[in-house]
Amino acid sequence: MDSPKVSRRQILIRGLTNRCPNCGAKTLFKKGSLFELNKSCSHCGVRLEREEGFFLGALTLSYAVTLFGYMLPLAILSFRGVFSWTATLILAGIGAIGIPVLLYRPSRSWWLGFYYFFLPTHLPANQRPLNEGEDEHT
Repeated sequence: MDSPKVSRRQILIRGLTNRCPNCGAKTLFKKGSLFELNKSCSHCGVRLEREEGFFLGALTLSYAVTLFGYMLPLAILSFRGVFSWTATLILAGIGAIGIPVLLYRPSRSWWLGFYYFFLPTHLPANQRPLNEGEDEHT
């Protein structure tokens, strides 16, 4: 196979910067909406909403970052006496709601980036054109 047009490095950078993994345009989310992902990139047409349940990967990423990046350090600080139990519960409640809201857009982009990082040939830009009489599974 020829070298891909979009490298894994480019896919990773695009995933981390909320850009289309195929063309690099900032077209993942609908204009004026904080949470609504476009079904496809308005610049190159790549499908962003892969299939039903694809968002669960982004949900898992957001959950892991919240748990290990916020809740675990909060619990450790609480057990060391830095925060009272009341303060810990209040901060945990705020974090449990606030962090996933803040991570919604990045986690959707990260998940698309991870998906195509491991399957770069699934990107339309990296697919070779089919020869006449050839099917896509040949």
